[in-house]
Amino acid sequence: MVIFLIIPFISKAQFTITNTSTTSLVEIRTGTWPLNLNRVIKESDTCYVLEFRDQGYANEVVMTTLRFGNMEQLKYFQKGLSALRTGNTGDIAKYKDYTLKRVDVKREGVYYILNCGAGATTNFQQPDADKFISAVQKL
Repeated sequence: MVIFLIIPFISKAQFTITNTSTTSLVEIRTGTWPLNLNRVIKESDTCYVLEFRDQGYANEVVMTTLRFGNMEQLKYFQKGLSALRTGNTGDIAKYKDYTLKRVDVKREGVYYILNCGAGATTNFQQPDADKFISAVQKL
C-alpha cells in the first residue's frame, strides 16, 4: 500500500520539453570572420540574433552573439545602420548595450564597427551592411 503512495512522486518527470527552433535569415559573411542573422523561436517567444566572430581575438575563434529581443529592436538596429550609411566617418549610433561606428577607409570603402557592451567587436563593410538592411526590410 505504501508503494502506491510513493510511485506518483517518483514517476514525476524530471525534465520538460521545450519547442525551440533556429532559422538562418541571412548569411551576411562567410569565411574566417562569419556574420549571420538568425531567428530563434523558443516556445511562443521570438528573438533575433546577430552571430559573429569576435575580432578582439585574432588568434582564437570566439563566437559572440548580439541578441535582439523582438522585431522592433532588430528594426531599430537596421535604422541606425541605414542612418550611418548616409553619414560621415566617425558618426556613432549609440544603443543601450552596443554602439555602431562608421569609419571611412581610403581605397577600401566604408566600414561599420560594432562594439557590444561586453567588449565583443566586429566590423563589416558596406556590402555586408546592405545585405543586413535588405534582409531586415523583407521581414
